[in-house]
Amino acid sequence: MSRTDASLRRGRALLTGYFLGLGVVMALWGARMPAVQNAAHLTTGSLSLVLLAAAVGMVAGLQAGGRLARPERLPALLIGGAVALAAALALLGQCRTLASLLAAALAFGAAHGVLDVAANTGAVRCQTAYGKPIMSSLHAAYSIGALGGAALAAATAGTAHSALFLAVGAALTASVLVAGPRTLTLSGADPETFDPQGTDRDRAPGRVWLLGVLAAASLMGEGAAADWAAVHVHALHANTAVAASAFALYSTGMAIGRLTGDRLTTRFGAPAVVRVGAVLAAAGLATGVLADIVPAALAGWAVFGLGLSGTVPSLITAAGSHGPRAVATVSVTGYLGLLAGPALIGALASITTLPTALLLPALLAAALATFARRALENTAP
Repeated sequence: MSRTDASLRRGRALLTGYFLGLGVVMALWGARMPAVQNAAHLTTGSLSLVLLAAAVGMVAGLQAGGRLARPERLPALLIGGAVALAAALALLGQCRTLASLLAAALAFGAAHGVLDVAANTGAVRCQTAYGKPIMSSLHAAYSIGALGGAALAAATAGTAHSALFLAVGAALTASVLVAGPRTLTLSGADPETFDPQGTDRDRAPGRVWLLGVLAAASLMGEGAAADWAAVHVHALHANTAVAASAFALYSTGMAIGRLTGDRLTTRFGAPAVVRVGAVLAAAGLATGVLADIVPAALAGWAVFGLGLSGTVPSLITAAGSHGPRAVATVSVTGYLGLLAGPALIGALASITTLPTALLLPALLAAALATFARRALENTAP
């Protein structure tokens, strides 16, 4: 193995670790949310303010990361963002008042945003150096980390969330610091393969916004799965355990799809993979919702996750050709879909029915299939 090949493999392994850790942290935060609420005696409205603070921080972090993510700064952003995220998680576990939670959640969201842009920008550079698709496998690490974080939260249900957040935050900080010297080797860039000012010279900003809208459509589906899959299956008279498995099946489908996505993209190209996957997602969810029986609903959510698995990695890859600011723009727009989607579905369900409202993510997946070729044409690793 040449020195260059070994360096690329180390870089890929490091980025895999950052994606994995990000998935673990976000899953723990979501899974132990009821404990955070109880510890601070928050009403539902107060908890919504905490989540809003995290969202505002994340948008600010994504925008700051997009401005700062030049090649020579990527190692510092990765290390700093990861340590800040771990510290914010530990701090969130110690908060017992609304004011302290708002401040900690704002910091948590900002660190998440910075790390998200840094990891994805680093992934684009690493993929460019490889000369073949690897983005899907890196995003699979996030999905696997999220599954691991959810499992850890379930296994430690009897442990105080403050102790769990502190232990995980300390472990992740130690891991980042140990990996720090190697992370520093990720600096530098080949000017022929990576243009940090791409967005400044981009003559087709409309394409970046199209990528962002498609990311919002995809992540709206992810938000729907996270917040409404269990509710949907439970409404079909499934017990709590079966209902809870709906999101797990969605996440499993997502992880499997991302683990195989790079090979499929290499063989068929990103536009074809996203287009076929989106059609599969739309058909799977629509069938699961309209069939109105538990087995079909569970299968529908699993197929929905499988079908959408290649979308965000491909969109981020396409955005990366326009520079870090484009990555940030697509990420911000996508996360707005993730945040707004569940509320929109709830509003639609209140005036129609939940099954009818859940046809919205299926329709958005169909729209993804329609615009995939235009958004992703000429995309190359």
